[in-house]
Amino acid sequence: MLGTDQLTHRDFERLRALQTRGCLSLDQTRSGWRLKADATVGILVLDRIRLAVEPKFAIPGEQLMRWLAYALGAPAPLPATARRWATGPDGYADLVAAALLEQCEQLAREGLRRDYVRRQSLEPVLRGRLDVAAQVSRRYGQLDQLHVRTFDRETDIEDNRVLGTALRVARTLATQPDLVRELHAITGAFPQALTPDAALRTLDRTRYTRLNTRYRTAHTWARLLLRGGGVTDLLTDEGMTADGLLLAMPALWEAVVRRLATEAAIRHGGHTVPTNGTTGITVRGDLGSTSAFRPDVLLSLPGHDSPRRTLLPVDAKYKRYDRYGVAAGDVHQLLTYSAGYTPSTDPRAVIVHPCPGGHSHRVLQVSAPQGSLGSIHVLGIDTHAAPQQAAAWIRSVVPRVDW
Repeated sequence: MLGTDQLTHRDFERLRALQTRGCLSLDQTRSGWRLKADATVGILVLDRIRLAVEPKFAIPGEQLMRWLAYALGAPAPLPATARRWATGPDGYADLVAAALLEQCEQLAREGLRRDYVRRQSLEPVLRGRLDVAAQVSRRYGQLDQLHVRTFDRETDIEDNRVLGTALRVARTLATQPDLVRELHAITGAFPQALTPDAALRTLDRTRYTRLNTRYRTAHTWARLLLRGGGVTDLLTDEGMTADGLLLAMPALWEAVVRRLATEAAIRHGGHTVPTNGTTGITVRGDLGSTSAFRPDVLLSLPGHDSPRRTLLPVDAKYKRYDRYGVAAGDVHQLLTYSAGYTPSTDPRAVIVHPCPGGHSHRVLQVSAPQGSLGSIHVLGIDTHAAPQQAAAWIRSVVPRVDW
C-alpha cells in the first residue's frame, strides 16, 4: 500500500505506463494506492520513495545470476566468494550492477579498446593535417596557431562510452555502500555517452568482431541497466520512463526453458521448429483480427520405429506447479498444442515450471467419454541447481516424453 502523499503526478504516469504493459497493477483505495507487481521483480526509483519488489518465491542471488547468464548466453559472473551476490531487501538491482562492475574492471585491467578518432583542434605546432580553409578564414593567414585535423587512437569510442553511461546509471540504483564506492572508482576510466538513450541506440547498432568481442558480456549487463523497467530483448520494454531495474521473471523463465529444450533436442538428434507462419495454430473467422496459439518451444524429434519425425510442444510456466495442480486454462492450452502438433493416436505436450528444492516429473492423463484426449508431462526444474545440471536432467527425461 502506498499513501496518496508518496506518489507524485510523474510517479503516477510512470506506474500507469508500467500497468499498460502488464508489469504491475495500480488500484486506488480509500487510504491510498494498492500496487501489485505480479511476476515482475526488482527495484523502482520514484521521486519520493524507492520500491523494492520481491519475487513470488526467492531464488538466491548467486543462482539468479547463473540462470540469467544461462538465458542470455553470457559467461557466468565470478563465484560468490569473489563477489557478493547476496539477495537483499532492495531486490536484484545490485546483482546486475555488480555483474557490470566485474566486467568493466576486467576490461580496464586488460586495457580499454582504442580506435582512430577524428578531431579538429587549434594547435601551436602542426600535427596531422592542416585545415587550410579554417586557417585562411579564421586566422587570416597567421601561423602562430594552426587549425589541424588529427586522427589518433583513443579510448573515447562507442564501445567504451556505453559502459561509462551504464556505470553512471548503476551508481544511482545500487544500495550497498561498497558497491557504490567501487562503481564510482571505475566510472572515471570510461568515457560517457551524452544520454542513456544515445547509449541504447549505440548498443542496438553494435556489431561484434574479433576487435570488440570481449565487450559482449559487459554490453549485455549494460543493456539491462540502461533499459530499466520492462521486458524488451529479454527483460525490458521500449518506451518505459520509470527509473529502476525490473526483471520480468516469466520472460526470463521462457528464455531458460527455450535453451534447455533446444539443448535436449540436439542431444537426441532433434531441433527446434519456428512456431510462426505456416507452423502456427491460427483462429480465423472471429470478430477482429486473426489470433494464434504458439508454444514457447516446438521440438522436432526423430521417431523410434519410423523415419518420420514427430513434433513435441513445450510451454514454460512460471508457476509453482510443484505445490498446486495445473490450472484448467493451462490444460486447455496444452491440449490445443498437442492436438495441433502431435499424432492423433497419442497426443502429448510438456509444461516446464520452476521447482525449488528438486526436479519432478508427473503425467496428467486427460480423458473423455469417447477416449483419451492426450497426456501432459509436467516437468519441474530445480532452480537451486546449476543450469548445466538442469540441462542434463532434461536430456534424460526427453526420451521418456517422446514416443
